[in-house]
Amino acid sequence: MTTETLTATQERARPQPRRLALGSWLLSGYGIVGYLFLYLPIIIVVIFSFNDSRSTAKWAGFTIDWYREMLADRQIILSLWNSLFVAIVSTAISTVMGTLAAMGLERYSFRGKLAVDSILYLPIIIPDIAMAIMLLIFFNVSGIGFEPWRVQFLGNRLAVPYSVIIGHVAFNISFVAVVVRARLANMDRTLEEAAQDLYANTWQTFRRVTLPMLMPGILGGALLAFTLSLDDFVITFFTSGAGFNTLPVRVFGMIKKGVTPKINAVSTLMLLFSLALIFISILLRTRAGDEEETIQFGM
Repeated sequence: MTTETLTATQERARPQPRRLALGSWLLSGYGIVGYLFLYLPIIIVVIFSFNDSRSTAKWAGFTIDWYREMLADRQIILSLWNSLFVAIVSTAISTVMGTLAAMGLERYSFRGKLAVDSILYLPIIIPDIAMAIMLLIFFNVSGIGFEPWRVQFLGNRLAVPYSVIIGHVAFNISFVAVVVRARLANMDRTLEEAAQDLYANTWQTFRRVTLPMLMPGILGGALLAFTLSLDDFVITFFTSGAGFNTLPVRVFGMIKKGVTPKINAVSTLMLLFSLALIFISILLRTRAGDEEETIQFGM
């Protein structure tokens, strides 16, 4: 094959600028359509929360009256406090238990480890409705959980069933354990070995080396558990019993009477709160990455 023939073959095989431009436009268009399909309904909900009409089918002007009405609704505020209390308590318990489970599965070998590891992933894999029904049957058969826990929370008297907190802890432990375990897998164990070489005992090594390095993963798992608990509907609905509502359950009850912009206002505030938690989680991960680079550079 001559040099001219080889050059001509390479020119034909090389992608043409028009084809590259067309492919780029098609790929960009596909991405835009995908994002619109996912996020356009959310944007519409946010916009119509400022609609000056009870109807969500047409725009009648801008107003913030629905937010004022939402803040004046005692049942919504009480449901919000219920959601926050359940999320805080269940997050605290599941963070401790999930962190211990992650450390045990990642750092130690014991009989039945594979079975425990498999069971730990069940709440992530199985549908929420299946887990909710199993929890409901458990509480009905055992006769525990539905009695209220009466507490004072931020100046409000709450009666929270133990069953709701137990249910939230049951599925939150798995998510915390997965996040913390991923952090453990990427940790440099030479730092712990260096601490032990400097005569630090097991507790001192854990408190001053392992725990600070593990903290971004723990906080990330805690934020994930808090968000899931705050937004949960199915498990809460099946395990709460009569007379107790969290904010998602309250919104579900309001929808039965008709969709109004007040529901859109509640959904918008929940969306903003969830976005704030995601932003905090991203900041923590970024800070953790910067700290690791600093440690590696120092070493």
